Amino acid sequence: MSEFNSFPVDNQKLADFISPEMQSSFLEDLASEVISLCQSLGLTYKNRVLDNLARLWLPLALDLAIAKQKLNRTLIPGVLGSQGTGKSTLCIILKFILNALDFSVANLSIDDLYLTYLERQSLQQQDPRLVWRGPPGTHDVNLGLQVIEQCLQTNDEPILIPRFDKSAFNGSGDRTTPEAITQPDILLFEGWFVGVKPIAESCFAHPPAPIVTPTDKQFALDNNQRLQAYLPLWDKLDYLIVLYPEDYRLSKQWRTEAEHKMIATGKTGMSDAEIDCFVEYFWQSLHPELFIKPLTSTADMVVEIKSDRSFGQIHKKSKISKVMNDLIKNSSFSSFAVIYIHLLTH
Repeated sequence: MSEFNSFPVDNQKLADFISPEMQSSFLEDLASEVISLCQSLGLTYKNRVLDNLARLWLPLALDLAIAKQKLNRTLIPGVLGSQGTGKSTLCIILKFILNALDFSVANLSIDDLYLTYLERQSLQQQDPRLVWRGPPGTHDVNLGLQVIEQCLQTNDEPILIPRFDKSAFNGSGDRTTPEAITQPDILLFEGWFVGVKPIAESCFAHPPAPIVTPTDKQFALDNNQRLQAYLPLWDKLDYLIVLYPEDYRLSKQWRTEAEHKMIATGKTGMSDAEIDCFVEYFWQSLHPELFIKPLTSTADMVVEIKSDRSFGQIHKKSKISKVMNDLIKNSSFSSFAVIYIHLLTH
């Protein structure tokens, strides 16, 4: 008997899933429901959805479910990904699967922690380089810590999850009505630099483009320093999952494709030149080669994102992959392969 089978499981649906008698029915129903969810999110290729479910979404959800079972508090995984890598989509799908296993899940984006519109206007007067919301310094770190601490405390008080309306003030954005929740089993915390830490100043001796001028370098150095304020937030993370494009420059391509689609439907979108300025601004603030690439060797999970947004290689450290290794050793898990092939061909 595997160690996984002998692990005490309090959650009934999770226990049912582990049971060979219940596993086949659960997986078939789950796969069908995930396909429907993905269609509503614009992911219409069933073959890819099933592949993603088998390779990442379900294994990761099970890892998190078992990790939560070992804690007497809220589990807090961090999801890091640049523009277009699908971090928000991943969190939506993980929440759906974990809800199916009877785990309560809340999603928090670093975007939800933006300073208010008026606070950012004041900040921009102090530092005119902060023309866009997003870089370090444009968030209310204390608000994030307050929310996480409330999630970690055991009480019946409602927790107000901040939410941000990006359309307010003609696209400048502002806080909107918070979402009231009860203490979640799992809090998924995602963002474009969640978990990113300051690096040595020597790394900026010969920085990559578009950090070109002395002014660019100073902006990068200042953002590096501002990351210090975020370390207490990152200290609350139990895991760090990195969605890593095979080429960081794909973010510009994906943003261009998204803007073109919006314009094609009659909506307002940025020109290609505006997109270049927008994306490069964020590369200047926290360049992926300097800040995210080093995390690929230390994060608990790294998912390579291909140019067509499919998953490439998936690397997992032992502490997060052990659950899945035990499942794979359990011969009953092969039922998922049968269901996968069945759905793929019908």
